[in-house]
Amino acid sequence: MSKRIRIYTAEDVATHAQASNCWVSRAGKVYDVTGFLDDHPGGDDLILQYAGKDIQEVMKDKLEHEHSDSAYGMLEEHFIGRLGSGESTVRDDWEATDDFHPDATDSAQDFEKNEFLDLRKPLLLQMWNANFSKSYYLQQVHQPRHLKESARLFGPTILEMCTRTEWYVVPIFWAPITTYLFLRSLFQFTGPLPSFFDNPGLPMSHLSSIPSDSIAKTVMCFLLGNIIWTILEYTMHRFLFHIDEWLPDRPTFLVLHFLTHGIHHYLPMDRLRLVMPPALFITLQFPFTQLAYVLFPVAVANGIISGAFLFYIGYDCMHYALHHTKLPQYMKDMKKYHLAHHYKNYELGYGVTSKVWDIVFNTVLPV
Repeated sequence: MSKRIRIYTAEDVATHAQASNCWVSRAGKVYDVTGFLDDHPGGDDLILQYAGKDIQEVMKDKLEHEHSDSAYGMLEEHFIGRLGSGESTVRDDWEATDDFHPDATDSAQDFEKNEFLDLRKPLLLQMWNANFSKSYYLQQVHQPRHLKESARLFGPTILEMCTRTEWYVVPIFWAPITTYLFLRSLFQFTGPLPSFFDNPGLPMSHLSSIPSDSIAKTVMCFLLGNIIWTILEYTMHRFLFHIDEWLPDRPTFLVLHFLTHGIHHYLPMDRLRLVMPPALFITLQFPFTQLAYVLFPVAVANGIISGAFLFYIGYDCMHYALHHTKLPQYMKDMKKYHLAHHYKNYELGYGVTSKVWDIVFNTVLPV
């Protein structure tokens, strides 16, 4: 796949408005005229008045100075890319309905119009070879598209299978681990256990003789883990998945952003990419669980982690439900709230299972 002409936004151009870094746009094209400032017949001051702006009208203005064909030819020597002309589907007046079913995107028309990603081809290689700016990427990835079937990330089927996850995989995979950690905490509060790596087995024959104080301690740690997860749910969504402002304008970082959360905003109704593949959550949870083992005794850490994992299972299953199932009233309200995060304002409304931390941190999205 050959590199496309680099695509920018008007915001990209506006950030280059100094003598040392001067861009202008005209007729949908972007020009870096920094090296031309000293050679401009009318002086650099005239160009700097329009630095970071569109110069289409001023170049045609006879009162200002009508430019010759050769002037336009000289301008083309400084061509560096063009302005994207993507349409916007996210809008402030959007409202979710109980029977929300968006129309399917015309993939060919979408690519022809926006020149972002071709939904008919594997997306990952396109992202890696893409030649659009971060600003254009963020503009486009937050404009939802909808397909009847999941878009492909990889060409090879074996790799593609690893990116698609049915919702029920989450409880099947993580519920036994959660239960094991809870029981391990119970036994560790009662007495010493061998290291997991020496003997991962549990003395289940002694389960009925666990004292009440061990149960109380484990339950307290478990409930603390529940609370910690709600904080992690909010902070990871807001500060990791929506790291947009601090995201480096480099292909590697744009690809990572796309894989972790960008694809969900790009294809929000893709039912096979609404919950985390086990491999992704294993990666995300690792630093947090290791920190728990550093900060707390192992019995406490296992109780906290089991509580957090249970709420993670609930979070992912609820996230799927908010996009695709009939719901009781509370979840209907949260569905409207979460879909508004996708279709109304992705910079607010980070809570998925509740609005508690949005209220605390003043990021509530009015619906």
